[in-house]
Amino acid sequence: MNFFRGVISGQAAGPQPSGAETIQKLCDRVASSTLLEDRRDAVRALKSLSKKYRMEVGTQAMDHLINILQTDRSDSEILGYALDTLYNVICNDEEEEQDESEDAVAPLPVSGKHKNVSVPDENAQKQADDLSLQFTDTFIQDPEHVTLLLTLLEEFDFHVRWPGVKLLTALLKNQGPQIQGIILVSPMGVSRLMDLLADSREVIRNDGLLLLQQLTKGNAAIQKIVAFENAFERLLDIITEEGSSDGGIVVEDCLLLLLNLLKNNSSNQNFFKEGSYIQRMKPWFEVGDDNSGWSAQKVTNLHLMLQLVRVMVSPVNSPGATASCQKSMFQCGLLQQLCTILMATGVPADILTETINTVSEVIRGSQVNQDYFASVNAPSNPPRPAIVVLLMSMVNERQPFVLRCAVLYCFQCFLYKNQKGQGEIVATLLPSTIDANSISAGQLLCGGLFSADSLSNWCAAVALAHALQDNLTQKEQLLRVQLATSLGKPPVSLLQQCTNILSQGDKIVRRGSKVQTRVGLLMLLCTWISNCPIAVTHFLHNQENVPFLTAQISENLGEDERLVQGLCALLLGICIYYNDNSLENYTKEKLKQLIEKRIGKENFVEKLGFITKHELYSRAAQKPQPVFPSPEQMLFDHEFTKLVKELEGVITKAVHKSSEEEKKEEEVKKTLEQHDNIVTQYKELIREQDAQLQELKEQVASMTSQNEQLQATITQQQSQIQQHKDQYNILKLKLAKENQGQSNSQGDGSQVNGLQTEELTQLREEVEELRKQHSLLQTQLSDKDALISSLKSGAAQTAEGPAGGSDNTELLQELEALRSQVQSQSTEIGQLKMERQDLLRRAEAGSSDTLPSSDSSLDAAKMAELESRLGAQTSEMERLKAEVKNLSESRAELEKQLDSTTSTVAILQTEKEKLQTDVQESKKEQDDLLMLLADQDQKITSLKKRLKDLGETVEDEDDLDTRDQTDDDDEEDEDED
Repeated sequence: MNFFRGVISGQAAGPQPSGAETIQKLCDRVASSTLLEDRRDAVRALKSLSKKYRMEVGTQAMDHLINILQTDRSDSEILGYALDTLYNVICNDEEEEQDESEDAVAPLPVSGKHKNVSVPDENAQKQADDLSLQFTDTFIQDPEHVTLLLTLLEEFDFHVRWPGVKLLTALLKNQGPQIQGIILVSPMGVSRLMDLLADSREVIRNDGLLLLQQLTKGNAAIQKIVAFENAFERLLDIITEEGSSDGGIVVEDCLLLLLNLLKNNSSNQNFFKEGSYIQRMKPWFEVGDDNSGWSAQKVTNLHLMLQLVRVMVSPVNSPGATASCQKSMFQCGLLQQLCTILMATGVPADILTETINTVSEVIRGSQVNQDYFASVNAPSNPPRPAIVVLLMSMVNERQPFVLRCAVLYCFQCFLYKNQKGQGEIVATLLPSTIDANSISAGQLLCGGLFSADSLSNWCAAVALAHALQDNLTQKEQLLRVQLATSLGKPPVSLLQQCTNILSQGDKIVRRGSKVQTRVGLLMLLCTWISNCPIAVTHFLHNQENVPFLTAQISENLGEDERLVQGLCALLLGICIYYNDNSLENYTKEKLKQLIEKRIGKENFVEKLGFITKHELYSRAAQKPQPVFPSPEQMLFDHEFTKLVKELEGVITKAVHKSSEEEKKEEEVKKTLEQHDNIVTQYKELIREQDAQLQELKEQVASMTSQNEQLQATITQQQSQIQQHKDQYNILKLKLAKENQGQSNSQGDGSQVNGLQTEELTQLREEVEELRKQHSLLQTQLSDKDALISSLKSGAAQTAEGPAGGSDNTELLQELEALRSQVQSQSTEIGQLKMERQDLLRRAEAGSSDTLPSSDSSLDAAKMAELESRLGAQTSEMERLKAEVKNLSESRAELEKQLDSTTSTVAILQTEKEKLQTDVQESKKEQDDLLMLLADQDQKITSLKKRLKDLGETVEDEDDLDTRDQTDDDDEEDEDED
């Protein structure tokens, strides 16, 4: 013990041992001492020396300290010293520490991370970093050491848990992927770390946040586990408890952890949205009227909150997930809250810039959100649309560069897949909608396009190009825009003015890069005339444009002008590819000949390749947001890079193709179009036949079900008929017996006659029932006949469908069998009727002597009534059959008339097509004559000019008209005299 007191107190007499010797003795004491108090004092001494003698403690004491963690689990004090020592050895950052006991050495002045420290030189810093990595590798050679550390984190004692959290954080900083892999396979490893967020001691909870930040970096699997451990709920609760955006650095740490969990992790993003956590973000962005004096921490917090919103709607996410998040943000009012910040006063510039970027991505591609943004007005007098206010900032060169880029991105996102918005922007430039009393978006864009600031030129050109992106209608509408250049001069079109500025080039004095203005105008022109033959014709109609482009491409210019040459080649190539040959002097073939003579095809293709080879092209193609380190590097637009990628190959092929190949391609295209038309017609025919076949199948199914019902009815009736036959035979036998009994006695005869009367009544009822069944069967038979005739006609119309025909044949066979059964039943009913009448006659003959006359007359009257009703029904059935026959004949006659009418219509249609062909040929001949007349007039004019140059007197048509008018006046004067 005296030895340790000497080491700690520094009072030992004699020569002082070196630091390495002291550390070696302490390590030996830790390894060999049997008393816990001795080991504790030795570890405490090592802790005090671990910062000054980091190398020696790390190399000599690492294994002993790890052994202490394994063996002395019961003593929290020695565990805390060991963990602190390991942290000092492994961690590269020097931290302020306090002595935890009275025996600790007086601390030397140590700089903490929150104090101003002197920056070491690079070599010393590199050595310290290498030392940290070396000790970290030593510690994690055995993965069980990390597992041991995770187990120690379950200890609630502050002196164990806190240094354990710091040590694991340092390990993750030095060797993140390896530690992440060990924790991932450790049972309940992540769950143990998530428990740190529930610790009531804020220092452990806050350091736990730092630990989870390091743990979740770049590991999607751990990010998912942390998210499903209810991390979102806990973090949002902490943010709310700490005061949201007004909170301190703990809020910042929570937001950084949320960004780690959500960025580029679609599973966690979906979980965040489905858990209704987006709605809980809305209160973060509530700002008051007075926004002055924001603290630096609040600015940082709000900046991270805006980044969190952007992560959920980033363009790199899947379109479906982005659209769902955009919808949720609109429904919960988050977008409205962001627009409030956008239009608020006193908001710091960097927050305003990030808010503009956030609103941009929330509305990008979402029609509902874009419509809402279009309706937002700035709180000005009079109110102005937010789009107009933002565009005023974009074309104002006094605004910060990052803010102007953000406004441009917002405008691009507003027009992305928004044809309605594109039409509204272009409409503000058209003559019929211009309001002289208000500033519109179109006026601001034109002002920026033709200002003296090159950055305003570029931004306005790109913004206007996005108003035309993939919208043929607006490209044609923009051709109507006329600009008043100066007083007394006629207006020029916007297309003409763009080409004029492009051709003037360096003659106009501008602030900024001159190349930037020309690149912006060329991108606008390429976007404008691509896939729009009418715009190509308007561009070529100006006789100066093609010579300017060929001159630019053929010159040998410097590196800065190479990009302009490439864009000029692209513009000329678009004029070839989308040319409809409406201008005789600039057809596809003539333009290609011009390129071959003045530039050379290979040289043209080489210049066209300058665009994609430019270093800034690949940077702009990566993401839609325009992010540039300086205004001079702002040359390419993301959507334009897509257009270049799409057109470069087809333009190269179009330039190299000969006229014969083009003709062949056009013929092939026409053939393919005709083939497609034929295929389309056949598809429509097949669809119609499928529909008819489906309808017939449904009819067959219904008929089959009806057939089954009728079969069941027939079976039932057959059983009833059999019963009637049996009853009839019984009655027949009874009647025979009664006739034999009449000859024996008169008294018995009266009894028999009474019995016969009752049986006759019963027999009449049965006969009446049979008659009703007979009429019912007749009605069903007529219905079946009608259905059979309709099915026969339907089968004739759809003879192409073999399946439908076979089904109809089977149905007809079943119906014929049904008809034969009904006829056989009718025959049986007739036989029964005859037997019934014979029986009645015999019964009446046998009972005429004994029955009273009144009863006999009553029975006869009933029988007569029944007979008359049966006759009436029979005549009615005959009449209905006659009507059915007449209707069938009328239908056949109408079908004949329809066929004749159809043939007449076909003949008229043929004549109409012939007349249309004649009209087209006449128009073509008339156009040829007009072209010949124009050529003749041009030749006459040139000949007159040549004669005048030779000194000959040539009278123009106007002079001849004047002379004729003078002669007429003189003749009138002479007549008056």
